[in-house]
Amino acid sequence: MLWEDVAAAEEKPPVRHPNRDLPESQTARLGVLALLAITIFMLVVVALGGWATLVGAKALHIGFIVMYGIFAGYVYRWNRGVLPVIAAMAVMLGVFALVAGPAWFARDKTGYTDPTLPDAVLGIITLSLIPVQMLLIVVAMWGFSQQWSVEEEIKPGEPGGPPLESATAPPPAPPANAAPAS
Repeated sequence: MLWEDVAAAEEKPPVRHPNRDLPESQTARLGVLALLAITIFMLVVVALGGWATLVGAKALHIGFIVMYGIFAGYVYRWNRGVLPVIAAMAVMLGVFALVAGPAWFARDKTGYTDPTLPDAVLGIITLSLIPVQMLLIVVAMWGFSQQWSVEEEIKPGEPGGPPLESATAPPPAPPANAAPAS
């Protein structure tokens, strides 16, 4: 077997993803991307505004920002498998925001370090992460149910498919009684 035959056998037929063209899929993808971007923005504002006061949570906070950025890249490339992971991470971030939000408002006592932004602003942003994460869970699961990964093989002659002549059989072998060429 020649290497050309091996390469031709491993060549994948052209496919299309019909569910990605649906308006619902486009809307779900855009919604997930927008909610991820909003979350990243809110996390960056809290990180920059309260960096001096995020004593033990700096690595976790930066980790959420980086992971949400990676998730946005996967969703942008139509990766449907990351959507349940996004929903799970949104649950975790929502719980962290629920616990951390009231703590920003309790910093009005003496002895606390003043953050760059006012405590109340950081508390409001942290608590507003909760409804954003709840909406992200809903939209991510809605997108997951739309089956973005469904593929259909494009038949020869269809628009975007291989030309018809590539689908025909190889040329017949020369007759046995023909004289060999020298």
